[in-house]
Amino acid sequence: MAYDPGTLEAALSAAVGSDLALITELRQAFLESAERQLNLLARARCDANWTMAALRLKGLCASFGVNNVMNLADEALESAPGDPVIVRKISRALAVIGADEHS
Repeated sequence: MAYDPGTLEAALSAAVGSDLALITELRQAFLESAERQLNLLARARCDANWTMAALRLKGLCASFGVNNVMNLADEALESAPGDPVIVRKISRALAVIGADEHS
């Protein structure tokens, strides 16, 4: 599973044009929202909370074209609440996106 930084960048550019400050702000907002849903996934112990966090993460990623994390959210929907394996996968994928922001 490889992250394509072009998809997020393309979605942001399509939304706001070439305003680099706004692109940076939206990218950060995406990452903060995704991290919030990841935190909810990591703490979820019941099906309803797990499903809600996974669906929100999936929708957020779909909005920004971040297909690899969207696919991981789908994988989470098929996993048991609190599954540490999928939580780690999502965490690593988001870390790569965050690291790409600083490069």
